[in-house]
Amino acid sequence: MVLSGRHADTLATVTAELRTATGAQVDYLVGDVADPRSAESIMAELAEWYDGPDVLVLNAGGPPPGPILDVGDEQWRAAFELLVLGPLRLARLALPGMAARGFGRVIAVTSTAVRQPQPDLAASVVLRSAMTSAAKLLSREYAYSGVTVNCVAPGPTATDRRRQILSARADRLGSTYDAQDDADTATVPARRAGQPEEVGAAIAFLASAAASYVNGTVLTVDGGRTETV
Repeated sequence: MVLSGRHADTLATVTAELRTATGAQVDYLVGDVADPRSAESIMAELAEWYDGPDVLVLNAGGPPPGPILDVGDEQWRAAFELLVLGPLRLARLALPGMAARGFGRVIAVTSTAVRQPQPDLAASVVLRSAMTSAAKLLSREYAYSGVTVNCVAPGPTATDRRRQILSARADRLGSTYDAQDDADTATVPARRAGQPEEVGAAIAFLASAAASYVNGTVLTVDGGRTETV
């Protein structure tokens, strides 16, 4: 397993924790998916270490929350690089090798907001929807070769990102974080936010041999909140 992200200290800490917890070989590469040279460097290193990835999880962070008309041109460009072009660049570099080896899994982490848009997550809604469509196209193009491409769409999950969203919402509404947390949790039939491990379990399933015939789909992990079928 190889982790990649922008912050070396965080990567080193998480890598050490995973090694201790699992006994598996875990490495990391510092990089930024929004930087073309960084993406190429990451994939070149993976090809040298492991003959390229068999499973590629595309999990970019979210852009700043806010309504659609508050998102400026530069914010749109930066979010497009982060949520669409960067992940597609990595997939483009990884997929030919997967197809040649006859096995591959590409899993894009998106959001339930692509099915049930949230007005204060405009950039995320628009661009994760684009990535969902891109994943669908890729799933059809590479299915013949034993490669699947799917999305995992988390709902409210107990992460720093959720805390950022609820804090911004509280500031905008003149409310408190606790009030927004309660209101958000009340929209979930399970009456709680999900845990990161629960999203991870969905990703692990899609990466497994058991999911070999699951392709081009969006697996929702949201405690039942999304109202669409």
